[in-house]
Amino acid sequence: MWEGGFLLTGSAQGIVPAHAHHAIQIVFALDGCLAISGSHGDWHEARGIVVRPDAEHSFDCNGAFGVMVFVDPESSEGAWLSTSLRQDITIVPDSRLDAMMPALRVFADQPDELVEIAPLVRQCIQGLRPGLAPTRRLDSRVTTVLDAIRASDDLRMSLDQAADRACLSSTRFAHLFKDQVGLPFSRYMLWRKLTRAMVAMASEGTIAAAAHAADFADAAHLTRTFYQMVGMAPSVLMRGDFIEIPSPFNTLPGDIARPRSPRPAE
Repeated sequence: MWEGGFLLTGSAQGIVPAHAHHAIQIVFALDGCLAISGSHGDWHEARGIVVRPDAEHSFDCNGAFGVMVFVDPESSEGAWLSTSLRQDITIVPDSRLDAMMPALRVFADQPDELVEIAPLVRQCIQGLRPGLAPTRRLDSRVTTVLDAIRASDDLRMSLDQAADRACLSSTRFAHLFKDQVGLPFSRYMLWRKLTRAMVAMASEGTIAAAAHAADFADAAHLTRTFYQMVGMAPSVLMRGDFIEIPSPFNTLPGDIARPRSPRPAE
């Protein structure tokens, strides 16, 4: 696990009800097939799927043993993959899936071998979209705020504080942030709290301690948010064994050629 995402292996039964989260979700079945449904309610079975950020979906592992990756869409690799996702749910062609299976099976058999995890995650993304990565940059005013959020020990930054960092009015920054990131600032901050709580669950051992570490009001608030964004109780995640690693992704750079706009007089 890392703040902003994770790489999990395992199997499960039962349907995860409709939910939406900001991460790109990649799931590969090493045996059997997975089932997924989008906002229209139609179910599809496949060996590999990719879910676009903030897309509502339901999921059924069908008892298959598989690998799931959550990718931060504000990373360079996540932004690169996002540009190829034309639909909320993408079925991975077998030809691409077969090329990635050997490395995934090795990881599934030896999950404690940490040295090759970061390259493996990047290899999965490269396998989903071969070719050279296109150049994409976020507005430098937005990356300034995102970098500050990632570096902060707490996640209490308000919209007004973020706007001050970006040298914009709160209204202008709110519009710019949603246009660049894809969801409102408050929703993004809630997502960042959740990803920090996921990592904290592995180290803190209780939902209450994880809620405190991630600046949730209490364990009930964390549990409600977990249901909304992940579709299940946080206690399900705590059943496994986890190891925290540095993020395998590169931060998406800002557009340094664009001058900062001075904050207008109020």
